[in-house]
Amino acid sequence: MTGGKVLVFARAPVPGETKTRLIPALGAEGAATLHALLIERTLLALADLQSASVELLCTPGTEQAFFHHCREKFGCTLKQQQGADLGSRMASALESALADAPWAILLGTDCPDLHARDIQEAIAALNRGNDAVVGPAHDGGYYLIGLRQTSPQLFSDIPWGSGSVWRLTRERLEQLGWRYSLLRAQHDLDRPGDLQHFPRLREQLRDAVRLRDPQ
Repeated sequence: MTGGKVLVFARAPVPGETKTRLIPALGAEGAATLHALLIERTLLALADLQSASVELLCTPGTEQAFFHHCREKFGCTLKQQQGADLGSRMASALESALADAPWAILLGTDCPDLHARDIQEAIAALNRGNDAVVGPAHDGGYYLIGLRQTSPQLFSDIPWGSGSVWRLTRERLEQLGWRYSLLRAQHDLDRPGDLQHFPRLREQLRDAVRLRDPQ
């Protein structure tokens, strides 16, 4: 089965408005530079997909020059996120995608070690008939969720950004009786302490930003 959709959630890399928890280590400009780099790394990992279309789900809107640069460079479609909070935006995006696709995968851009093989493994899991596939993060969240059907139960009353996101999501998948598969656990890059897991990324940023050792 082919013809699925991969949805990438991204915030415009505006200094002071993105990756704010990393500002103590990178400064506002550095945090925004890092965020732009992570968005491009994520889209690059999706560049050779043959069995899915890629949509960049933007916030606060699609008019930012950086997003148009991404569309031109990677050939993705731009759409605006819809919803009052993260859970409702995720639910809306997946419901819309599944209206005309057999499966949809949603991911963020905070996982620097995401590779094309992770996406291919997620697609293979869905094509094998799993209702869901999840890539858990070491901080208790998840960096990817793929679905063949959706339910509001997966996205409502979840304390997003906390260490219980994946545990609660897993409980709800089991309550729904859905068959699901897991990808390898990976580190997200959200806080200064997370930088220790990505020394190569720090080297790439060294010429652009002044790093202080995470506390």
